[in-house]
Amino acid sequence: MTDSSVASVPVEKLADHVGQTVQLRGWLYNRRSSGKLHFLQVRDGTGIVQAVAFKGDLEPELFESLGHVPQESAMRIVGEVREDKRSPLGVEVGVHQAEVLSESEPFPITKKEHSTGFLMERRHLWIRSRKQHATLRIRARVMKAIRDFLDDRGFLAVDSPIFTPNACEGTTSLFEVDYFDDKAYLTQSGQLYAEASAMAFGNVYCFGPTFRAEKSKTRRHLTEFWMVEPEMAFADLNEVMGVIEDMVCYIVQCCLKDRALELQVLERDVEKLQAIQKPFVRMSYNECVEFFQQKGHPFEWGGDFGSPDETFLAEQHDRPILVHRYPADVKAFYAKRDPEDDKLSLSVDCLAPEGYGEIVGGGERATDLQFLLDQIEHHKLPQEAFEWYLDLRRYGTVTHSGFGLGVERVTAWICGSQHLRECIPYPRMLYRIYP
Repeated sequence: MTDSSVASVPVEKLADHVGQTVQLRGWLYNRRSSGKLHFLQVRDGTGIVQAVAFKGDLEPELFESLGHVPQESAMRIVGEVREDKRSPLGVEVGVHQAEVLSESEPFPITKKEHSTGFLMERRHLWIRSRKQHATLRIRARVMKAIRDFLDDRGFLAVDSPIFTPNACEGTTSLFEVDYFDDKAYLTQSGQLYAEASAMAFGNVYCFGPTFRAEKSKTRRHLTEFWMVEPEMAFADLNEVMGVIEDMVCYIVQCCLKDRALELQVLERDVEKLQAIQKPFVRMSYNECVEFFQQKGHPFEWGGDFGSPDETFLAEQHDRPILVHRYPADVKAFYAKRDPEDDKLSLSVDCLAPEGYGEIVGGGERATDLQFLLDQIEHHKLPQEAFEWYLDLRRYGTVTHSGFGLGVERVTAWICGSQHLRECIPYPRMLYRIYP
């Protein structure tokens, strides 16, 4: 039995306790033995540390048993924190006492190669692996950075509902659900409600899951993903682009500072992240089309950018690109038109470098009531479902702007991940709803 009165210290804090006896609670990640030594890799959710069990320090039966503990068994260890410059943490733990709290059955995920399908079926176990663990810790830091950035700049968190009576991003990708004696939809975006909140509180943001019933199998799409959507009263397109720049830089800097070990585990080239500084490249849609034509990249004016187009643009720069003033026909009904060219919208997308594509989309919102009525009719949307939204233009409308930032897309870019499914704990995709 171990002495449970000894203070428990998380792995990530062990470096602050060199020379002290601590209690370590976690799971056996791996083990190797060498004669009189067992090297136990113990993880506790905050990191992995090597616990060294020396035969001369332990009861013979305990030392013998530690050589047979199955992977993923739950353990409690008491030992001394020792400096170890070879360790990524800079420390190891010399075992004085150890206790197996729960012995694991044979763990299905081994060192051999497993198919993606096999791992996705066991996603609840796969997230214990080193790289998946690192990715999700970075995701959590991205989310904290987002909240810190907005909270510190006076934005108020105001939640938007998950059940909605109307579409925001088009009717073809809605998840319809029965809502008692009526129909409702899982939200595609909290933006429309965030606009209402902005008219009450000024600068706001909503942050939560959003849903798109897109029958897409690409590495850039999920049917359920997380998005933060700031909305700013009295702000125009230029102001919103400035906030996007500041927020993206802040998120990257926070991850470089606080998740350096995780980026190392993922073998991420951090020099590419260190290059993410202001100012970002700003190009109008028209300038992008001219660039495509000059370089012989096939593209016709009027279309939305696909992944090859975004990648082609991003390859030219080492920092994100803010592409603004897209054709109005490829943007949502609420996008404000460019007063200098009615065919264009006052919209903006932020494209990440290294081929990761769009991570932010936003712009100015239309404020003219009749324009919105015309757009609702043009898009064959039910006006009665948008009456509450139209009220925002009837009662004190002002210039306002906002954007949506996809958490998984930003996480994938920062981590260097190839697929969004690894950037959310339990991904939902076209053919994936388990576990």
